Amino acid sequence: MIRVLVVDDEPQIRRALRINLAARHYDVAMAPDGASALRGAADWRPDLVLLDLGLPDIDGVEVIHGLRGWSSVPIIVLSGRAGNQDKIDALDAGADDYVSKPFDVEELFARIRAVTRRIAVQEAELARVQIGDHTIDLVDKTVSGGVRLTPTEWHMLELLLRNPGRLISQRQMLNEVWGEHVKETHYLRQYMAQLRRKLEPDPARPVHLLTEPGMGYRFNP
Repeated sequence: MIRVLVVDDEPQIRRALRINLAARHYDVAMAPDGASALRGAADWRPDLVLLDLGLPDIDGVEVIHGLRGWSSVPIIVLSGRAGNQDKIDALDAGADDYVSKPFDVEELFARIRAVTRRIAVQEAELARVQIGDHTIDLVDKTVSGGVRLTPTEWHMLELLLRNPGRLISQRQMLNEVWGEHVKETHYLRQYMAQLRRKLEPDPARPVHLLTEPGMGYRFNP
């Protein structure tokens, strides 16, 4: 049973999430603030954390930093903060995804399933991934059908494929591929367009290599 730690200071949201998670056979623990969230995560070792940013004692981004100091547990942020910068800060701190309040329950559980699929894939030591008609072998670094990728394209693609369903922020991808000195996001657009032309069945309507406008990129298995 997948264990989910819900961190939110609003009792009605905690109650609603507990009911919905339990109904879908998740094991659930609750934390009303950041300090109890960090203690609970250390003691209970959840498989997933649902985290509100607006906590009464510690900002949610700091909780993410605290968790990432010792854990790779997937984190989905739930927050009423509407600004893109809050989302970007949370993702750059190490969150796996971001859902805005008020949220649709079915959308939230679709995001949860995507994150937990990623866990299963990582545990199986992901080696081969299918995109359209192409099989990508991440060990041998080959693509079926004679498709050739540049080293930069491989770096971007591998970052996405090893994190299926996870939103990779523009800043994270720039840092991972080019280093912190590069800030220009047009590099990402150019290389993503090249990857889609080489791998997507219809590059104009991608179904696997997706863009979240102003945020980053996501691999949809």
